[in-house]
Amino acid sequence: MKLIVGLGNPGVAYAKTRHNIGFELLDALAKAHGIALTSRRDKAVTGRGVIAGQAVMLVKPQTYMNLSGDSVSVIASKEGIERTEILVACDDINLPPGRMRLRASGSAGGQNGLKDLIAKLEGDDFPRLRIGVGAPPASGSEQIDWVLSKFSPPDRKLMDEVLIAAMGATELWLSEGLLVAANRFNGLVVTV
Repeated sequence: MKLIVGLGNPGVAYAKTRHNIGFELLDALAKAHGIALTSRRDKAVTGRGVIAGQAVMLVKPQTYMNLSGDSVSVIASKEGIERTEILVACDDINLPPGRMRLRASGSAGGQNGLKDLIAKLEGDDFPRLRIGVGAPPASGSEQIDWVLSKFSPPDRKLMDEVLIAAMGATELWLSEGLLVAANRFNGLVVTV
């Protein structure tokens, strides 16, 4: 079995914000593949199913972004899942909306959820799907205010298309592996 983790913050106040794009991807995958995200365990909402012929568990940590590793590390340990079998989807302010990047490992790059996962999983060798949400405007907007804000209507429309592409990247990761998925999706520019 593989884990697909979407990072975000729980609660309606954070729904549809830039920081919750990982949660949105999991919701889209669950809907498309008939997986019920109804189980609550280890500080997460989870669901089991099959995507692209692979047994998967979808995981939405409910610990808030900065403590995402608390639930993921416990679930991975209990399920006997290696770091390389965990795909983490999260927002990335260093990528513009319409872009995504799959990597096999690497630093947190300023993303606090990834930072906590690296610490709690005791290594950075887990695949991640970084979804571009754009940088804060030059007018001095604080990064935290930016990632906790909702998309503008044009960007929201674009992100709905990006989520479709991100589902494809996730499914290809499951069926063909990270290299094939990265080669197909890392250069993709989604437009509306």
